Amino acid sequence: MNVLMIRAKAQAAHVTDLEAAVKGVFAGLDREQPQGICYLSCRQSDGLTYTILLELDEGVDNPLPALPEFRAFQEGLRQWIAEPPTSEPVTVIGSYRIL
Repeated sequence: MNVLMIRAKAQAAHVTDLEAAVKGVFAGLDREQPQGICYLSCRQSDGLTYTILLELDEGVDNPLPALPEFRAFQEGLRQWIAEPPTSEPVTVIGSYRIL
């Protein structure tokens, strides 16, 4: 399993916009039901930092770029974030009903 963790910090004035776009991405995922992907988005306690976990099964291409909602989310991020997002691969040691 390949898991990527992405972190981004939003500008306070754009938290509502960012969260609406994230909800749109999940609506697109619910509609399309792509296989071989697990996707999780969380807001941290500071109210501005977001963490995303993306798991793709071996051999599965990332289906997110094909979703119009995800493309809109990516486009909006340019205005909504306070600093460039960071991403790094992570190794899952254990998981129970999350990934």
